[in-house]
Amino acid sequence: MSPALAAAEPMAVDDSASKKAKRKQLKAAAAAAAVAEAAEAASAKKKEKKEKKRKAKEPSPPPAAPSEEEESSTSSEEAAAPAAKKAKKEKTKRSVEASPSASDDDGEITAISDEDPADPKALTNFRISEPLRQRLKSKGIKALFPIQATTFDLVLDGSDLVGRARTGQGKTLAFVLPILESLVNGTHKASRKTDYGRPPSALVLLPTRELANQVHADFEFYGATFGFSSCCVYGGSPYRPQEMALRKGVDIVVGTPGRVKDFIVKGTLNLKSLKFRVLDEADEMLNMGFVDDVELILGKVEDVTKVQTLLFSATLPDWVNKLSMRFLKVDRKTVDLVGNEKLKASASVKHLALPCNKAARAQVIPDIIRCYSHGGRTIIFTETKDSASELSGLIPGSRALHGDVVQAQREVILAGFRGGKFQVLVATNVAARGLDINDVQLIIQCEPPRDVEAYIHRSGRTGRAGNTGVAVMLYEPRYKHSVSRLERESGVKFEHISAPQPTDVAQSAGTEAADAIASVSDSVIPVFRQQAEQLLSSSSLSAADLLAKALAKAVGYTDIKKRSLLSSMEDYTTLHLQTGRPMWSPGFAFTILKRFMPEEKLADVKGATLTADGTGVVFDVPAADVEDYILGNLFTFAK
Repeated sequence: MSPALAAAEPMAVDDSASKKAKRKQLKAAAAAAAVAEAAEAASAKKKEKKEKKRKAKEPSPPPAAPSEEEESSTSSEEAAAPAAKKAKKEKTKRSVEASPSASDDDGEITAISDEDPADPKALTNFRISEPLRQRLKSKGIKALFPIQATTFDLVLDGSDLVGRARTGQGKTLAFVLPILESLVNGTHKASRKTDYGRPPSALVLLPTRELANQVHADFEFYGATFGFSSCCVYGGSPYRPQEMALRKGVDIVVGTPGRVKDFIVKGTLNLKSLKFRVLDEADEMLNMGFVDDVELILGKVEDVTKVQTLLFSATLPDWVNKLSMRFLKVDRKTVDLVGNEKLKASASVKHLALPCNKAARAQVIPDIIRCYSHGGRTIIFTETKDSASELSGLIPGSRALHGDVVQAQREVILAGFRGGKFQVLVATNVAARGLDINDVQLIIQCEPPRDVEAYIHRSGRTGRAGNTGVAVMLYEPRYKHSVSRLERESGVKFEHISAPQPTDVAQSAGTEAADAIASVSDSVIPVFRQQAEQLLSSSSLSAADLLAKALAKAVGYTDIKKRSLLSSMEDYTTLHLQTGRPMWSPGFAFTILKRFMPEEKLADVKGATLTADGTGVVFDVPAADVEDYILGNLFTFAK
């Protein structure tokens, strides 16, 4: 019923005698209530005193043995209680708001679970304590990923482990969660130390500073549930702050092999109380030349029976296998979620291959972003630091990340990218491993990497945690065999595309502009209506055509240029010469061209390539010369 205004009804007014009588009644009632309340309080106090006297006379029973979940340090309980209380309060609040039936007949609020107990990977099906479970739920995690679910009990029960899964499938939490639970409620709870200057209980090695910081952040967030302290050590930063943190005493050390080795050699990092050692991205440590450092660090633990070793990797080269045989227990467990499958790259990523000359990259890449990023984040990988810096300078609003960027600036750049301050990150391989950045929709690799593992890890920066993504690989047309090699070795089937044509990019930009126009406030219409009406009356174009031109102007497309399908070069057009009989080389096409075209025109022909059936040739010519070639129907536009 719609609201309406109505005249207020007159209220009855008591006379003075009636008012006095009512005041007396109210005072009498208040006095009686006060007397009753005082009597009740006195009675309760008396009962409490009697109960204390009775308990004092009785012998005290022996203290009950604490259960595994109750036994932890005072600091753990103090840290866990607020988190659990807050999570419970928020959960109850959400349940009541979501469903009116959340309260029973007596008005008591009943929490509604948001987990599906039928899901074998649901958090409730694992030995995850309630405070940690609430921490996971605060991140939107209600179930474990396959690698986490498969390895959790194995690690918690004390087994050494080799874990392998495709990139982006949650390997980090596969060791963070069981390590924390084991130190608090599992096999290592009795030996946990909390004193000042204590040596660490867990050591985690990673190949890059960025990865180390990311894993350290996870240990800090989830470890705070139990009052754990951790520190991150890596090169490129001053020794002193890291050294002071180690001397103060920490539970978990996360770091890169070089800096960890330095602290061990100096005697600052003591591994005598180590319960866990973890190698994450072990295959990349091999690629980055950390073999000697890793073996030295692992060799510092003389009795492998007293430490639990976990090795996680996306691939398992020979060195990683030898490492597991040398430093892990004989009865180690192996969890391989890739196995002998040929497809090793993420199945949730669409893989595209695009021919593009180096000179055209700066023109083509912005158009790829426009057509394939859908407003999400983009990471562009280059092979060299100079290329990363140069390309970031040519792409508006992008930032470069490579080895010459100082550590403090790296952290600022990554924080800005994660926070959405800019949408395009141009990086060398330093950012290719393990960085978990939400909403990376598009990966662009400027050329085919040298090995299949590099391609897998780079393309794996998108399509993470159940999301889908696009990976575009650029290649010089003459190096097309590199694409075939990657297909054979990885099992990835590339979809071969040409560079987005200006019309495609303009349509994509036009869609965005149309959405932007639709969101403009109607309050601006009166200001521009007169100009719009004048334009309509003075032009022979329809309102739709004029609006189309306005959209084109808004997105910067006042002219549509042609682009080659072969090389992606602007102002070039790809033509197709069909002979109907076999041609043994592209040079045969030039013999035909010489019959019809002057020599100076032939000098501008580029990239002649045989068609798949061998009876034709495709090649690029300047767009301005196309009419000269297609006269007489000897050539057609390539499609």
